[in-house]
Amino acid sequence: MIAIRLSRLGRKKAPFYRVVAVDSGKKAVGAVLEILGTWNPAKKEFTIKKDEVKAWIAKGAQVSPTVKKLMEK
Repeated sequence: MIAIRLSRLGRKKAPFYRVVAVDSGKKAVGAVLEILGTWNPAKKEFTIKKDEVKAWIAKGAQVSPTVKKLMEK
């Protein structure tokens, strides 16, 4: 199953996240299928490619609760 979730980047105490489509059995930091957006909690910036997210959801991807909450804002 494909999951749309966050992948943590950045340095210690300064997180930066990517919104990625990844096989749910794999680690979030490993090989991803596609990078769909970013989230910077320090600056409260959230960007996402809505068309590509909708395409993945149409293919059966499950959105994590955190990404779903960020998309609603």
